[in-house]
Amino acid sequence: MINFGIVGVGWRTEFYLRIAKACPDLFRVTGLVGRTPEKAAIVANWFGVVLYNSVDELVQSTKPLFVVTSVPWEVNPGMLKRLAGRGVPVLSETPPASSVEEMAELSALVGKGARIQVAEQYFLQPHHAARLAFVQSGKIGRATQAQVSVAHGYHGVSLVRRLLGVGFENAKITATAFKSTIVKGAGRGGLPSREETVESEQVIAWLDFGDRLGVFDFTGDQYFASIRDPRILVRGERGEMVNNSAVYLKDFLTPIHVDFIRHSAGEHGNLEGHYLKGIQVGDEWVYRNPVAPAPLFDDEIAIADCLLRMGEYAWGGADFYPLAEACQDRYLDIAIHESAREGRTVVTESQAWAG
Repeated sequence: MINFGIVGVGWRTEFYLRIAKACPDLFRVTGLVGRTPEKAAIVANWFGVVLYNSVDELVQSTKPLFVVTSVPWEVNPGMLKRLAGRGVPVLSETPPASSVEEMAELSALVGKGARIQVAEQYFLQPHHAARLAFVQSGKIGRATQAQVSVAHGYHGVSLVRRLLGVGFENAKITATAFKSTIVKGAGRGGLPSREETVESEQVIAWLDFGDRLGVFDFTGDQYFASIRDPRILVRGERGEMVNNSAVYLKDFLTPIHVDFIRHSAGEHGNLEGHYLKGIQVGDEWVYRNPVAPAPLFDDEIAIADCLLRMGEYAWGGADFYPLAEACQDRYLDIAIHESAREGRTVVTESQAWAG
């Protein structure tokens, strides 16, 4: 059983609470702390968790294995420092801080023994985890180019870096922003009540790592709009992967074409329940759902995977997305926006956390 506390009562907090409710044999929320008492009381009541008045009270009373900080950007660095001072392992929501200076300060905490991981879930979403596993299998050879149009900012950058196997190498970044119009689609609150045309901004960036190229491309409408799909392409010396299919060379005369096949219970009359089992490519499972048979959608499965990995980390296991990785992804995100805003190529420099 992984017992964890939560600080914050925003939109993302509800993901953690739903996951704990759907996986009672794996997770238990020991308590909740919120800055807005009225909202905190409502959320705690909805999910049947105990509400505490302060972080200190939560930690002292429940002794959680770790604490999730799901608070605004400007609040998070101070909360991480506070919990680090108490010796509590922390799973920080993304990003851990907004500026390079704040991230450097936090990295110094880790150097002094603070135990911090970051809840970056995109590389753990089933379809992306399957793609990463396939690329890392070596079938397409060494990946030299990744075009990612999936998620904004540091989320998209994290996928670019992982698909290319890039660590803390510096990059030449050239970015641009383009505005257009689109018929407004759904949002966090659901579908719109009437047709409306709104402005949409697309950011495209080239991240040249010397021997590998990342192409970041995203417009915020892709998260919800039914007419803006995500796209992903990874090219290697022996093949390429495009969205949910791939081609690679068995030998120099024999190309092999494969598809990524999702296997879910509950479809076509199946009576096992409704949940994702895993993803196959050819005769190989490239992904298995770590929290099956919980009825969770992909983003919730990924966050649940974060919680499982954070539990292992808090018990003395390995990093899964350490603060340094999160800082690097956010730093490249900052450089992308700087390049687009100023209309020039930005060359990144090694930062304090890159050691």
